[in-house]
Amino acid sequence: MQIRRVVTTREGGASRPPFDTFNLGDHVGDDTDAVAANRRRLAEGIGLAPDRLVWMEQVHGRTVGVVDGPRARAVEATDALVTDQVGLGLVVLVADCVPVLLGDPVAGVVGAVHAGRVGARVGVVTAALDAMEGLGAVRERIEVLLGPAVCGACYEVPFDMRADVDKHLPGSAAKTRAGKPALDLRAGIWQQLADSGVTRVGVDPRCTVEERTLFSHRRDPGTGRFAGVVWVDA
Repeated sequence: MQIRRVVTTREGGASRPPFDTFNLGDHVGDDTDAVAANRRRLAEGIGLAPDRLVWMEQVHGRTVGVVDGPRARAVEATDALVTDQVGLGLVVLVADCVPVLLGDPVAGVVGAVHAGRVGARVGVVTAALDAMEGLGAVRERIEVLLGPAVCGACYEVPFDMRADVDKHLPGSAAKTRAGKPALDLRAGIWQQLADSGVTRVGVDPRCTVEERTLFSHRRDPGTGRFAGVVWVDA
C-alpha cells in the first residue's frame, strides 16, 4: 500500500473573486455551485470519486473522527479524521492553519488534521496519533507532511499569547522580521511529533501570507480555502 498526499493551490477553479479560483471551502460565502464544481475537479484530479472525499466541519478543537466509509455530509465538529479504508480521501481545509497529513504505509492508516493555533495548543495532532494507533498504526512508522501555513516571520501575536501557546506547544515561539512576538506553529508541531516518537516529518516551507498562489485569511480576510488530502492507495 502507498500513502498519497496532495496540497491544492488557489488556481484552476470556478470561483470568482475574492474566492478566485479554486476555493474548496463551503463555509466562506462563495457560490455553492462553484464550490461543488471545484470539489468535483479535485476528486477527478486525484483519481477518486467525489463521494470518496470526506470533509470536516472544522471548529478549532481536538476532536478526531474515525471514518469507515464515505460520508454524505461533512463530519460534524471535528478537526481531525483518521481511517484504515483504502481509497478514502480525508480532506483538511486551511488558509493559514497547518494542514497535517499523516500515514502509516504498513498498516494502511492515514490521518488529516486541521492544526490552527487553538487546535495545536490543545493537542489535536497527538489526539490524531492516538486514534491512528487505535486502527493499528505504529508511531515509529508514521510519515507526516506539514503543509503550507503562515510562517513565524508573518504570524505576529501578543506577547502573552505567544508565551501561553509555547507553554503547551514548545518550540512554537518565534519573532517577526521586525522582532515582534510571533508563533511558528509548524515548528511547534514538528517538536510535538518528535517528542511523541514520530520522526519521519516533511515540511512544505511555503508561507500562506507570502505565497499568493495559496489562500491566506490573514492576508485577505474573507477569502477561500485550499486543501490537503491524504488517502491509502492500494
